[in-house]
Amino acid sequence: MPGENLSRDEARERAALLSVDGYDVSLDLRSAVGDDAGAGPRTFRSVTTIRFRCAEPGAASFADLIAPAVTAVSLNGKDLDPGAVFDGTRIQLEDLAAENELVVDAQCAYSRTGEGMHRFVDPEDGEVYLYTQYEPADSRRVFANFEQPDLKAPFRAEVKAPEGWTVWSNGVGELTDGVWQFAETKPISTYITAFLAGPYHYVTDTYARTFDDGTTLEIPLGAMCRKGLAPHFDADDVFLITKQGLDFFHDHFDYPYPFGKYDQAFVPEYNLGAMENPGLVTFREEYIFRGKVTQASYSGRANTILHEMAHMWFGDLVTMEWWDDLWLKESFADFMGAFALVGATRFTDGWITFANRRKAWAYRADQLPSTHPVTADIRDLQDAKLNFDGITYAKGASVLKQLVAYAGQDAFLEGARRYFKRNAYGNTRLGDLLSVLEETSGRDMTSWARSWLQTAGVNSLTPQVVLDVEGGRIAELTVLQEAAESHPELRPHRVAVGLYRMEGDRLVRYERAEVDVDGPRTVVVELAGAEAPELVLVNDDDLTYCKTRFDATSLDTLRDHLGALTDPMARALCWSALWNMTRDALLLAPDFIDLVMRFGRRETDIGVLQMLHAWANSALVDYSPPWWRETGAKLLAHVALRDLRDAEPGSEHQLAWARFYASVASAPEELALLQALLDGTQQIEGLAVDQELRWAFLEPLAAHGAADEAAVAAELARDDTASGKRHQVRCLAARPSAAVKAQAWAQVVESDTLSNALVEATIAGFVQPSQRELLAPYTEKYFAAIERVWAERSIQIGVDVVRGLFPSYPAADDAQATLDATDAWLTSHEKAAPALRRLVLEARDDLARALRAQAADHEGRGAQG
Repeated sequence: MPGENLSRDEARERAALLSVDGYDVSLDLRSAVGDDAGAGPRTFRSVTTIRFRCAEPGAASFADLIAPAVTAVSLNGKDLDPGAVFDGTRIQLEDLAAENELVVDAQCAYSRTGEGMHRFVDPEDGEVYLYTQYEPADSRRVFANFEQPDLKAPFRAEVKAPEGWTVWSNGVGELTDGVWQFAETKPISTYITAFLAGPYHYVTDTYARTFDDGTTLEIPLGAMCRKGLAPHFDADDVFLITKQGLDFFHDHFDYPYPFGKYDQAFVPEYNLGAMENPGLVTFREEYIFRGKVTQASYSGRANTILHEMAHMWFGDLVTMEWWDDLWLKESFADFMGAFALVGATRFTDGWITFANRRKAWAYRADQLPSTHPVTADIRDLQDAKLNFDGITYAKGASVLKQLVAYAGQDAFLEGARRYFKRNAYGNTRLGDLLSVLEETSGRDMTSWARSWLQTAGVNSLTPQVVLDVEGGRIAELTVLQEAAESHPELRPHRVAVGLYRMEGDRLVRYERAEVDVDGPRTVVVELAGAEAPELVLVNDDDLTYCKTRFDATSLDTLRDHLGALTDPMARALCWSALWNMTRDALLLAPDFIDLVMRFGRRETDIGVLQMLHAWANSALVDYSPPWWRETGAKLLAHVALRDLRDAEPGSEHQLAWARFYASVASAPEELALLQALLDGTQQIEGLAVDQELRWAFLEPLAAHGAADEAAVAAELARDDTASGKRHQVRCLAARPSAAVKAQAWAQVVESDTLSNALVEATIAGFVQPSQRELLAPYTEKYFAAIERVWAERSIQIGVDVVRGLFPSYPAADDAQATLDATDAWLTSHEKAAPALRRLVLEARDDLARALRAQAADHEGRGAQG
């Protein structure tokens, strides 16, 4: 609809005209229960009263609402004709007064896509659960409002709900005469208002803090999930991380948590990781672990809890004016999540995970044709939706880590404290933050911001070592900085350069220098005269954001001794650098896989090991030449089984190797072992094949034709839950049958009856790298369908379909033809929605990169330097 995609210019014009004094929202959710009836969407009543001022009396503006029907509209006591003023997405407002009251009575639709008021029916017990998800602009699917971040206002709500339900919102609620009444909030943006309703399992606790001045703070804590997940819900650990985080942020921010209570809800079919609604944070329920997981999963959950908590200050208390400065909340929350994880919890290796996993996301995003500066140019809401990406989150957080090194940690945190106090409950731009950081650090932030925040692309740093005539000591060590032609900016980097050598069977650091790298060539004078190294690690300790390269000696050392590196951070950085070289076709994919096979078993950090497994899989299916893939799969399966059997019984490493084995198993004997582990006819000491691991074993059996529909149905009978249903759908779509693929395609592309979670599961099952020939007919169908899908479906489903069904795994003979078909679509659809074109361009770039890496193998193995 034309009014659904709000532009930045429209938002600025409206913000200059209007100021919002408050929202009163009344919802009747009793329609959520009962049998589905009728052809139209299931709806609920939403009545909103908005009090607002207009700077130019007599002017016109509009309110936002996406709803099937509006029953009544009144402006300043005058009834308006809903049919005349409401077009499906906007309510036109004419002849505004200086002070106004708008009342809108609407029928809003429950969602199946995770946008707006999502309605979920638990197949296990038939219970109905509701929750809202709005970012960036879906609160207008629940109540009428001015849907932009800089029109903040206090928010008050009441809800009628089915008997026996509990309802939550941002403020504290109580049930009075059958209606849930919620306390008025502080001024907040519409996209972080929230509702949750249903028979949720709810656990409570309290956080208490006494400050240095003697004042005390008590925060009621709550955590909830579906009743079916209650047996698996470790709320005690959620509360532990929550209390540790609140202590940490109170210590460092010097601004008490400002939103009263702190509830955290783990909800089904969530289309994000989590959302920072003040007082009512929502998470995807996959953070409740139904089976055994590694510590990396618990660390990831803790990081997300702390990320969302950081948003209470960076994002909720102080909010960006428009989505251009989305980084002002997401980059800070991503950085603070890792900072607090290391500083406040048991996960003291959080920076290793950040270096290995989060930065990989950033490096990929920053080399796509759609890369953008951290401070982006966001023209409209569709742009905003796609900018929740690796640049805004992980690169921004990496840049902030560099900023801490540049400005100093104390100056950085003092700047944050001043920023909160000056801008509490307000909106900011980039300059507001830079000015306060200049105050506290005494450093020029304008040039730093221009290089790091306002340009795109990632630099490469390569050491160049010249030894003295005897060859025993360094005559000169230079760091060379390069940039891509498309983004030629060379940036100032504060880096540590580490020198390593073998001592016995250990590769250890014996010298380190911290230096400012600036320009194409920087001499590290501090290391002149040091003993000759076997490995030079630029960006040791991961202070900056760059692609690390190696000189020839260092690369040879890693080929022989990577597993001997004793420092886990150094090891993680070397693995990351080698992976970037593989993606850049500087290291052949079979060679990267060989390194994983030889040294992966020596990796002590479980998060790094699991990342290596993911990269090895990608190296096999994306970057290896077609003729070698079968050989590579056999080699990986052999090594995975060896390391599975050799791992300590019952350990998380054993679990990681078991999951990796399942992901690469393809030969009959490998599949037979998976089946035997499922049947219980074979066991591996210490390996508990719980329900989640059973599904992990069943999917490859289904994908390779070794498990039929009856086998999948039997597994669902063992696990007849919402989680089991998602696994079942994925396994069914994975089967190697043309009829199966046709049915899955129709369910996702030609129909909109599946929920977002089942769309996601169907796509994941449909796209199997081992089924390239079977998927070949869908290349033409994909390009014929995507513009219609984008126009007819919600943004979230559109993104899932366009990104997920792109023909990323063409058959060997079809690879160039697929690239050509992509280029032909882009050429003939120059006027397609920019966000749609961006998704296709990104997928095209990934495919082209894969083909370059595959071609490098045919050009000989001399490209490895």
